[in-house]
Amino acid sequence: MAANVDATSLLTLHYRIALADDTELLSTFDATPATLQLGSGELAPTLERCLHGLPVGERHVFLLEPHQAFGDYHDELVVRRARASLPAEPELEVMAMIEFQALDGSKHAGLVRELDAEFALIDLNHPLAGKSIRFEVEVIGIL
Repeated sequence: MAANVDATSLLTLHYRIALADDTELLSTFDATPATLQLGSGELAPTLERCLHGLPVGERHVFLLEPHQAFGDYHDELVVRRARASLPAEPELEVMAMIEFQALDGSKHAGLVRELDAEFALIDLNHPLAGKSIRFEVEVIGIL
């Protein structure tokens, strides 16, 4: 059993993600702990890196600037697309996340910001892009 978290650890942990003003977005502290396999994409790589080297049983808080968390916000990632070019399902509505396939076969998710009869304004930035994040974690066990 490893004494500290490494890049491929299987962990049981509590974690909390909040905005810099402490507005909570997600927390397991009052619920069942999470079990995560690092390196598998279950947690954002930037958050995983915060866990590297942590010991079991200690609580840590990381304050991450946008470029350290989910990236800076990029206006060029807000695109206007014809509704006819977007997937028919699920039905489009403002503030809905949609997934579509690019020409190279890769899949992308976007948030519908605006919608009219012909066009949709899609934001391809991560929903937390441009925001500072407070990441709080307590490693319960390394399996």
